[in-house]
Amino acid sequence: MKSQNFSFHHPIAFWAGCIAIIGGVLAHVPMFMMGRHTGYQMVGMEMDATMLTGMAMIPLGVLLAMYGLMPRIAQMHKSLHGDSHLQFHVADGVPLNGEHWKLVIVLVIALAVDVLKPATLGFVMPGMTTEYEISKQTAGVLALVALTGTTVGSVVWGRLADIFGRRAAILLSALMFIGTAICGAMPAFGWNLAMCFLMGASAGGLLPITFTLMAETVPAAHRGWLLVALGGVGTSAGYLLAAGSAALLVPEFSWRALWLLGLPTGLVIIFLGRYIPESPRFLSNAGLDNEARAVLARFAGTGAATAANAQAAVVVAEQEPPAGGIAQLLRGSHARITWGLIVCGVAWGLVNFGFLLWLPTNLGSMGMDATAASALLARSALLALPGIAIVIWLYHRWSSIKALVLFIALTTATLLVFFGLGLAQVQSTLAMVLTTALLLVSSSGVIAMLIPYAAEIYPVHLRGTGSGVIAASSKFGGILGAGFGVLGVFGHFTASALLIAVPMAVAALMLIRSGIETRGRGLEDIQDLLDAGRGTAS
Repeated sequence: MKSQNFSFHHPIAFWAGCIAIIGGVLAHVPMFMMGRHTGYQMVGMEMDATMLTGMAMIPLGVLLAMYGLMPRIAQMHKSLHGDSHLQFHVADGVPLNGEHWKLVIVLVIALAVDVLKPATLGFVMPGMTTEYEISKQTAGVLALVALTGTTVGSVVWGRLADIFGRRAAILLSALMFIGTAICGAMPAFGWNLAMCFLMGASAGGLLPITFTLMAETVPAAHRGWLLVALGGVGTSAGYLLAAGSAALLVPEFSWRALWLLGLPTGLVIIFLGRYIPESPRFLSNAGLDNEARAVLARFAGTGAATAANAQAAVVVAEQEPPAGGIAQLLRGSHARITWGLIVCGVAWGLVNFGFLLWLPTNLGSMGMDATAASALLARSALLALPGIAIVIWLYHRWSSIKALVLFIALTTATLLVFFGLGLAQVQSTLAMVLTTALLLVSSSGVIAMLIPYAAEIYPVHLRGTGSGVIAASSKFGGILGAGFGVLGVFGHFTASALLIAVPMAVAALMLIRSGIETRGRGLEDIQDLLDAGRGTAS
């Protein structure tokens, strides 16, 4: 743990912040328990002094923890904005060892917890609608607010990760995650909207940062497949946790228990923080060379050869330009590939939060009953499960950019098949099952590769920001999808399939022209290719 303590510049402030946040959440439990005789319904309850005090403790705790996590701000500021500094590279020939696998396991857990919170939205809707006596349309605003929070959070936390560090951002995101557990004790729907936005902001930030840290720590030979597997396994585990928690807790403790899960699950990430190192690339870019070497020593091997391996794993690179923020992503050598990934992310959001969300309704309008439509989606999802293994194999063994473009093109083609089926008024169940399964496979493959790919192509001073912006684009597509749904766009099955196919096709063309091959290449080699303006053919 000694090599990691650099990020706890003020450990007393950090742990005091943790205690304040946990205490603030626990201060809501008494009022929650008061509802045990009424099925844990709290609607209309007056907030008592303990609850209000707890609400005030949470933002205070976040500020304290943030201060405690900021590592040597003055030194880092001078280094990041000085005339020159050196960056250290991790040798890509270092084999995977126990430290790598510990990091992989911890980040899978962190990602599963991250996915768990938004995944519970669907399970809290029925109970929330009943308790607050609101319409389904009004309850749908909650999902829209949560998506907006994840969009904002992805950008903000990605930027914070580039300024203050990947580990600091992960831990701070987990603390905010804990604080938003008080959603489960809110007596009014409006309070839930506010807390749900903050929940989305904390959850949205954790996703791109985990990929960023993984990309900067794992050797190039294993980076691609581990990144894609991290997304696939972590996401699946998160949804399974949400479904299992709903089955176990909702009948006994109501929908509110699913929100309160933020406390124990967030604490899991905090306690596993000792196994989360800071990125050695970030450390060296921030001028913390000794800390960078200490982290590298952990991943270079064990025994007497550790020190020698750590030294071999570090080389002095060219001067790195100072961080430029989001604007730097949208111009220069990164502009074309960034816009291609953004268009892809928005189009995917329209597919996942628009077309697929409204598919059961549209199938019903074509004459299929609700039960059959749900069964169709279940069978299609089952058929789509092996798809993640295909994605991992193609990304690792064939080509990262070509695999991404292939699945974008496959998603486009599947949407066009839906367009044709709708145009011809085809009502074959078999055709719908196969087409839906293909869409689930292709769209899942796109998102499984999109953020990992973004985590590979940006330089160290922009990697968190870049991953966050691309993650935010997929959430922004979801916001557009929700808006289009309200406007009735997705009520037109045939037209909506064609509408989404267009940006998907555009994204494929943009990435064919500007994409860069990352498979088996060091992160610094990828930057050299981007700076040279060489695309997919490289």
